[in-house]
Amino acid sequence: MNETTATASETSAALNALRAHVNSRLVGQKQVVDQVLIAMLAGGHVLIEGVPGLGKTLLVQALAAGIGGKFKRIQFTPDLMPGDITGHVMFDMAQSKFVLKQGPIFTNLLLADEINRSPAKTQAALLEVMQEHQVTLDGKSMAVGKPFMVLATQNPIEQEGTYALPEAELDRFVIKINIDYPQADDEVSIATRYALQSFAEDTKPTQQLIDVSAAQAHCNSIEVDDKVARYAVDLVRSTRGSTLLRHGAGPRGSIALLRCARALALINGETFITPDDVKAMVLPVLRHRVILAPEVEIDGLGVDEVLGNLLEKVDAPRS
Repeated sequence: MNETTATASETSAALNALRAHVNSRLVGQKQVVDQVLIAMLAGGHVLIEGVPGLGKTLLVQALAAGIGGKFKRIQFTPDLMPGDITGHVMFDMAQSKFVLKQGPIFTNLLLADEINRSPAKTQAALLEVMQEHQVTLDGKSMAVGKPFMVLATQNPIEQEGTYALPEAELDRFVIKINIDYPQADDEVSIATRYALQSFAEDTKPTQQLIDVSAAQAHCNSIEVDDKVARYAVDLVRSTRGSTLLRHGAGPRGSIALLRCARALALINGETFITPDDVKAMVLPVLRHRVILAPEVEIDGLGVDEVLGNLLEKVDAPRS
């Protein structure tokens, strides 16, 4: 028991070092950094929504540097083809035979930049690999690297030239993060810091700060009390009966909520999850899994406001 506790403590310390490393690069976005780390520990993928220029690429570069992993980026465009993501079979003139060329999906951290700029056919190319961590090319299944995580960014849907992600793909993201402009003081720090150097220069790794596989294993060992699990499920089920929502979250939402609550507990150095851990993860885990009723959208209410109202109506366990 003492050995397990010590190891968990070391993992928590390593997570704090990784958090400090990323925060030192991406100034003024501490909540965003925490939620990305939570998704990584939960073994899931992240959808980040925000206008261009807020440091989303820098975030992924800094995270890759901190875990000692490979990083690749795909710029989604209207003419991007599925094979541009997964790879394809091509004829090699020098060898006089067909060879398999792997796509950028074969990496540890994949930045799918502006994913909603490509139509559904191309977006769907990510579905298999996000769910199964493998790609089928020329009838052969090929595993991607471990750890593997997709961090997809999208511009707000109301901007021109974008395609809404289908519900099946949205459900594959464990959390959705809304990234906003930094505070004034943070923006001054960013402007003065990067006026004399490039972003790439600031993401060079010094050492691998954490073993992601070991951290994920510790995350899976975090205790989940039956009452807390029931509370998480009740929160998700409340979205299905709300008149404010046209479509509620499914069972995958309950799973994601508990997985992320475990990750949050681990980051905080705890060995079990509490109702507060569950509450803290409701918005990022569920905001992309529900659809507002038309009349609610007309009234100007947002998804986060509706979920916040539901959160207040579901009683949390007291002990």
